[in-house]
Order: sequence, then structure tokens, then C-alpha cells
Amino acid sequence: MQSIRRLSVPASIAAVALLLAACGTAPQKPAPAPVSSPEPSKQPDIVMPPPVGPVAIPAPEPAPTQPPPVPAMTPVSFDALPGWRQDDLRQAWPAFLSSCRVLAKKAEWKGACAASGRVDARDNAAIRSYFETYFVPQQMRTPDGADTGLVTGYYEPMLRGSRQRGGAFQTPLYRVPDDLVTVDLGSVYPNLKNMRLRGRLLGKTVVPYATRAEIERAPLKGKELVWVDDPVEAFFLEVQGSGRVQIAETGETVRIAFADQNGHPYKVIGRWLVEQGELPADGVSAQSIKAWIAANPARRQELLNVNPSYIFFKEERLPDASVGPKGALGVPLTAERSVAVDPSIVPLGAPLFLATTHPATEAPLQRLMLAQDTGGAIRGPVRADFFFGFGGNAAEYAGRMKARGAVWVFLPK
Repeated sequence: MQSIRRLSVPASIAAVALLLAACGTAPQKPAPAPVSSPEPSKQPDIVMPPPVGPVAIPAPEPAPTQPPPVPAMTPVSFDALPGWRQDDLRQAWPAFLSSCRVLAKKAEWKGACAASGRVDARDNAAIRSYFETYFVPQQMRTPDGADTGLVTGYYEPMLRGSRQRGGAFQTPLYRVPDDLVTVDLGSVYPNLKNMRLRGRLLGKTVVPYATRAEIERAPLKGKELVWVDDPVEAFFLEVQGSGRVQIAETGETVRIAFADQNGHPYKVIGRWLVEQGELPADGVSAQSIKAWIAANPARRQELLNVNPSYIFFKEERLPDASVGPKGALGVPLTAERSVAVDPSIVPLGAPLFLATTHPATEAPLQRLMLAQDTGGAIRGPVRADFFFGFGGNAAEYAGRMKARGAVWVFLPK
């Protein structure tokens, strides 16, 4: 932009005087008093900003990087295990030897399991020395670093049943249906070890198998193993995975063991009751769920159908009532020394140390356990389901077991 040019007042007056002098013959008239031009108003000078060059735009802040997940296992010393010196390891030793019958077939376990044959099962100190010599405890943590998780309980229930439908015996326990297809994904994709796909064939396509609600609407006729007298206890038998049934016609007791599952994920019905406002979050137990069903009989099937998972069973002889049911490892479970884990993280059969509290109390429960079973709701590195055994006390304890706990898995050196 160009600057604005203005004439000054003295220069204007001089120019008028020279013009009058040049016209001398003209009558002289008194010159009017000069009118002074008003002082021009002071206008501020227009100041231009300096030329603008390239503007430096600050680089965006780098996005915060997520910390890497915490390793699921961290080696520690045996001194880090609370109660390790106080536990009577002789009570867990038979369960460990059962695990070794399976684990000894694996190269990494062969040496430790072979050495177990030289340990005096009556000597608590010798057993403790054996574990400290051949194993390293691994502290289990969740990906976010938490070193405690949920510990629940399960047991082997007793039901009343019949070989024929009639009277009070109206609820079937089913065998594995003929059209259930199971695909071991680990045999094709090694990273999917211990994972199975279940469904049924529709033409040449595998489609999801029927849910619990669909099975209830269209019963699996001809696949009834036994009929029991309580649909709620039948449901909880599925949750436990196995149990016993006393047959009304003969009085004999048979074991009903897990055979397969319909492939749908396990859903916790207690959580649904909390979400519906039917139970408080801190008041969920097997006992409180059964009490809710008794108070709301018309909604019983609605609640049970929340869990689409369905378990199919097989019958086994029960030659020794003191022997527990077989777990996922294929060996009998030991009351209060066997535990269900997530096999994708914890090796099945491995010894582990559990530090938690007794059911519904703050009394410490710290002992050596064996990872000999699995469960549909048992997922994650710090998650355990404590097997309480068979009988009324076991049912009471298992139903109320819901505590925080820490887990250390023993791996061979």
C-alpha cells in the first residue's frame, strides 16, 4: 500500500501572496483576514506488519504407547509363598503322583516325575525338599499386572434318579447326541491348542449346535441317560461337571461323568440376577440362586436359559465311593487338593500353590494343589476353582466359595 501525501499550511499562504503581487493595477481591496486552515486531525500512521514467512506448525504429540502386557509367569523363590512352610504336603502327595502318571510322558516333566519315586511319602520335610530341588514357583499375574484373582469352588453332588420317566422323575440327563460334531482345532492350528469347535453338520457346513433353550423346546428323544427329580439340581450338576445319581429302582449309586458339551459359552446366571437387580452383587451364591428360584418358580426356565451351554454325560461304575470323579487330566480328583484352571495358561497336572481364604471367612487357606481339571467359567492366569469333594459339607463350602487369591505354578527346572 502507498503512503498518503499532504501539503503543509505555511506553503499554501506563500503561494497566495505571490499571486496578488502580480496583479498591481487592480483596485486594492482589503485582504480578508486569512483563514487559518484547521489543524488536520491527527490520524494514526498505518503500520504494516512485517512480511509473514512460513509458519512452523508444531508436530503433534506422539500417541501414548501402551505398556507391554505383564508376563503371566514370573519366577520367584519358595520363600515368597505364604504358608509354604506350614502346609502338610503329605496330603497333596498322592494327588501329585497321580498327575505324574500323565506328566511323565512329557520330556520336560520326565526327570522330576522319575525322582518322585525316591521320596518317602510319610516325610513332610522330604516332600518339601523334593519340590524345592526340582521346581521353580512361577507367580501368576494378569496382563495388567494384578497378582490376585477369583477363586470359586465346586463339588460332586448327589441326585435322585430313575431309569424310566415317571412320577417325580421328569428331567432327563442326556448322552452325547449322534449329530454333535467336535473338531480339535489344535490338530490343525497349533496356536489353538486345547480349543475345540462343536456344532452339527448342515449339508457340508458346520453350524452351531442347539442352545439350552432350543434343547428344552425340542428334547433329544432316545438319548436320555437317566431321569432325575429336580431340574434345578440337574442344572447345577452341569455346572459341577459330574456327580452321582442314586437309582430309585435298585438303590444303586452310579457316577454321571462329563462326556461333552454343546459348544456354546458358559454364562453365569448369578451375574444375570445381579444385572436384573434380583440379587446384590455381594450376595450371589449357589444357595442364594436356589432360594431365588424357589421364590420365583414361574421364572425358573427363563433364568436357566440365560446359560446357553449344555452338558452331556456318560455313566461310570462307582466301585469305590471314596475315589473322586475324573477331571480333565484323566485322573481322579482329590478333595481339597485338586483345582480347575485355564489349561491354555496353566499346564494340566502341574502342582501349584494357592493362597486365598476359606469360604465366607477371612481365615487363610494356603496349600499345595494340583491343576487336574478345567471348567467353562475358568479363564485367565489367576483363576482357580477349588474342588471340595463329595457330600453335604462339600456342597455348602463350594456354594459359598468366592474369594480373592494368589497362585504360584510349579514348573520343572
